[in-house]
Amino acid sequence: MSDANLFQLGIGLETGAHEEDTARGVPTAIVNSLVDADREDHFIRRDGKVFAGTHLIIEVMKGTGLDCQPRIEDAFRKMVEVCGATLLHIHTHKFSPQGVSGVAVLAESHISVHTWPEIGYGAFDVFMCGDAEPWKAVDVLKSAFETDVVEVRELLRGEEIVAKEIAA
Repeated sequence: MSDANLFQLGIGLETGAHEEDTARGVPTAIVNSLVDADREDHFIRRDGKVFAGTHLIIEVMKGTGLDCQPRIEDAFRKMVEVCGATLLHIHTHKFSPQGVSGVAVLAESHISVHTWPEIGYGAFDVFMCGDAEPWKAVDVLKSAFETDVVEVRELLRGEEIVAKEIAA
């Protein structure tokens, strides 16, 4: 088994993850290591913040083609490409009489969707860590589903956990 496979199984990691901080449920050794500027990982350090990744909640409205499984899969692939992410797997499901749900599993996290084509609505999540640029996905969705009616909310995943541990 390769080191990468062992890493995915959580074997051979020397992060201190087994030393749980029972007061907060967050492994103290991991959180303390996140603030180390020399650490090479996929945590993001921006504007004095350290966080696991950027999670965009994207509401596509008045969209067309939201019932088309291949079109959604193509949009996933385009988002991965323009955001600079790494695609591992795509799985979608077409509902009857309409609607599609799907996920693109990324090395940097995931993209997911559930659509209500009868009202032109698609609920997309784009969560990426590392050097990927998830905000570039917004223009891909506008183009793919022929709409400018898109709302986006950004969450910095893990930011509050790291901030609380640094202050403690």
